[in-house]
Amino acid sequence: MKILLTGSTGQVGYELARSLQGVGEVVAVDRNVMDLSDLDQVRDVIRQVRPGLIVNPAAYTAVDKAESEPELAHRVNAEAPGLMAREARLLGAAMVHYSTDYVFDGADPAARVEDDPTGPLNVYGASKLAGEQAIAEAGIPHLIFRTSWVYGMRGKNFLLTMLRLARERDELRVVADQHGAPTWSRTIADTTAQVLAQARAGGDDWWARNSGVYHLSAQGRTTWFEFTQAIVEAAGLECRVLPIASADYPTPARRPQYSVMSSERLTTRFCHLPQWKEALRLCME
Repeated sequence: MKILLTGSTGQVGYELARSLQGVGEVVAVDRNVMDLSDLDQVRDVIRQVRPGLIVNPAAYTAVDKAESEPELAHRVNAEAPGLMAREARLLGAAMVHYSTDYVFDGADPAARVEDDPTGPLNVYGASKLAGEQAIAEAGIPHLIFRTSWVYGMRGKNFLLTMLRLARERDELRVVADQHGAPTWSRTIADTTAQVLAQARAGGDDWWARNSGVYHLSAQGRTTWFEFTQAIVEAAGLECRVLPIASADYPTPARRPQYSVMSSERLTTRFCHLPQWKEALRLCME
């Protein structure tokens, strides 16, 4: 099977380029080859490659900047995935796409399941939800993995930012009233590969039985404050970490207060997911 992988230099795409090698022939493209803001280019690359599967981790992920660039965020996160799905339908191909916990409003302090009502608070979340809907409307075999608080040892993410700041400063003040599950980019990639290996071995009706939305985030829950404490401790740094409220750190985009998601549907059907602290330990080793 030929797999078209987008965003191959991003933190999830980079890991997928490794994890998917045993699943099929991977054609990995980065933004220089396939810029999701250029819909004509997206269409041309798909028609040139003619994949049997499109795996799309590429996205507009600048949550705060999206508030001032809503059209660009929507084009990359909604219009481009919708176009990919329609092109996949013409090819008889399937699609794997990644979404976010930010499709929920976070008002209810309970772990969200896939069928819970959505209600994004910001442009980024709304654009990702529109992407989910566009793929579903195309009527193709698909897997949409909602993940959360993604980090890794490359790119721009919370882990690397906190490591840099903790080395530069004696004290960090971090929001302690937003709850979620930090998820290692390699966990996302390896889980995707495990699921796709099952798809390959699962027979002609596997996609018909399993298409849909799944929550793919590390097990457990924490806050940004506690996540930072764990990062500083694992790195052996002396920086103090102090809790603050969201109101003390205003941002252009509103964040959900509670965006923990239940991954039970995925773990019951496909494979185990690690606890967030264990994944962080492995990542930092």
